[in-house]
Amino acid sequence: MEYTKSLKNIKKYVNVFVLTMIIMLVIFIIKVYMEGNFSSQAAFENYVRQFGVFAPIVLIVIQLLQVIFPVIPGVFGSIVGVALFGSLKSFIFNYIGITLGSIISFLLARKYGASFVKKIITEEKYEKYIGKFQGGKGYAIILFFTLLVPLAPDDIFCYLSGLSKMSFKKFMWIIILGKPWCILAYSYGFGALFTHITG
Repeated sequence: MEYTKSLKNIKKYVNVFVLTMIIMLVIFIIKVYMEGNFSSQAAFENYVRQFGVFAPIVLIVIQLLQVIFPVIPGVFGSIVGVALFGSLKSFIFNYIGITLGSIISFLLARKYGASFVKKIITEEKYEKYIGKFQGGKGYAIILFFTLLVPLAPDDIFCYLSGLSKMSFKKFMWIIILGKPWCILAYSYGFGALFTHITG
């Protein structure tokens, strides 16, 4: 009895902690957005650059947040990453941030359900895409190939995947294996472009 009570208390504290973190992240992203730091690639680059040695961590965190709260195009992170760190490091930092953000989005959707997801991605987008994410036999394949398409709304798909019948383990492996290719193409594509321009 005491064990069950303690377990419930732990779950309660974890839920409070998660909600507190979500509120803090929302406040952070709104503040940065209102200050104009996401208004352009140059503004975003200047914002990240000012953190000096902590700039890689800031880029990772922002890329994580832009998946959870999609207010800026993820491609900005690739451009800024290449400009500041080069193609390889840009790929690594962006991959870490975007992958973590995708997994967190999935878990948030699974934990808090459709009403929460509608608040994040808007009800209009929810209704537009939800029919494609009912966890049928071809669902995992569709999700994987969606991750390979540049500028696809894969951030939305991460939330909707959390509402599907897909297991967390399967989703995680699809993200880990499917996410890097677009990021890799962006990192080395922009790297080649910058070399051509500056060379």
